[in-house]
Amino acid sequence: MAVVISTEKSKLDIHKIQQYISVESYWGKDRTLDEVKTTIENSVCFGLYDKNGNQIGFSRVVTDQILFAYFMDVIIFPEYQGNGYGKQLVDYMMNHEIIKTVKTVALKTKDAHSLYERYGFKKVGDSDFWMSIDKIKL
Repeated sequence: MAVVISTEKSKLDIHKIQQYISVESYWGKDRTLDEVKTTIENSVCFGLYDKNGNQIGFSRVVTDQILFAYFMDVIIFPEYQGNGYGKQLVDYMMNHEIIKTVKTVALKTKDAHSLYERYGFKKVGDSDFWMSIDKIKL
């Protein structure tokens, strides 16, 4: 299925995002609608949509746009999972101008290590959750 990815926040289905994060995710239990609105206002957001404009997925990045970017709330809604949409969303994010230029990109995941490893993310220290791409060579 052809998809569209947009950074336009006005297109986001905030209620659907909040429902998923607060009820279905392991990382955002009980996050309120106001909290989700605040996180969206203070992040670079990516909405993934089908040809009819239905939202398939969502992700956001907190960044200073120079040194550091943190991937958060990477979501493919349950009815769309298993169709490669997560890869499409992460591909788009990794090729976005902001992400291509920052020096370090980090994220936490409990169960998607193999997805992120294909983009060059590596475990950070002994953590079972933290992963990063560090373009700064010391």
